[in-house]
Amino acid sequence: MDGSLHPIRTPFDTPPEHGAAVEVADGVLWMRLPLPLKLDHVNVYALDDGDGWTVVDTGMASDHSREIWETLRAGPLGGKPINRVLVTHHHPDHVGLAGWFYENGAQVVASRTAWLLARMLQQDPHDTPAPEIVAYWRAAGMAEDVIAERMTEPPYMFRATVHPMPYGHKRLAQGDTFVAGGRTWDVHSGGGHAPEHLTLWSRDDMLIVAGDQVLPSISPNLGVYATEPEADPVADWLETCKRFQPMAREDHLVLGGHKLPFTGLPARLKQMIDNHHSALSRLEAHLTTPATAAECFHALFKRRIRPDEYGLALVEAMAHCLHLWHEGRATREICADGAWRFRCPD
Repeated sequence: MDGSLHPIRTPFDTPPEHGAAVEVADGVLWMRLPLPLKLDHVNVYALDDGDGWTVVDTGMASDHSREIWETLRAGPLGGKPINRVLVTHHHPDHVGLAGWFYENGAQVVASRTAWLLARMLQQDPHDTPAPEIVAYWRAAGMAEDVIAERMTEPPYMFRATVHPMPYGHKRLAQGDTFVAGGRTWDVHSGGGHAPEHLTLWSRDDMLIVAGDQVLPSISPNLGVYATEPEADPVADWLETCKRFQPMAREDHLVLGGHKLPFTGLPARLKQMIDNHHSALSRLEAHLTTPATAAECFHALFKRRIRPDEYGLALVEAMAHCLHLWHEGRATREICADGAWRFRCPD
């Protein structure tokens, strides 16, 4: 790197239609699947291995997603078998159909953490929010009327959007290499958005398969959940961004899990690091008056959070408050209502 930062560019202006594909490099196809979320799509990729395909990420498990995959198999994938499915991380929009592909003859490739978390979350027996989750909501400052409303709603269940995971998998870890699509890829794992998130860096050309670790126009959600209520994903994510900086080149084509493929990775990494440090500074100023994570939305996000964004905003606000606490920049005290209130010195 020469130290100069060129603009972030998106060489492909139009994403593929459902059931279609765009060739972004020789033997590398970009495809999309729908999501029933505000972020209404996930990008998936197919790497041509000659006698078959390696697919990267799968979309959520649904009949509609399966139908799209059958269209892709018969169309852009030319009827060749899908021999391997590489899962970048354990979130349902990326791992959802891995087990379905396995049942159809594909090997599942993942980090150990992604595979274990997907298997573990599928075993959750609760059909209503578990007591630990409700306690965590209170600790984050969720209002009692919101909790009461959530207790009457069907909870989000991992197993509803993820096909049963296979008993075993092929593990990839930091420092491994992976051969697919006529290329040798270096495996670099990331953190923050998901633990041991896999990214692939091609040795043969300027391609990076990034999953959700690096996105062009949005930052991946950095959330703390009841499964690890004192985690510090902000530190994990900043460490990953800084570790990636010496490897990043202006002409890397980054194939992310959402939005459009882009170039200008050095600028994007710097931008994301700077944005989070700015958010932490705003939060530190806000917390000169003690506050719960739920009372920090405006300081962090600088806009009104809509009801459909509330859950992700809450876990991200908690993550940033905890980061200040882990760094010794904030204290916290649990109050009679069960909420942690964080405070930074004047």
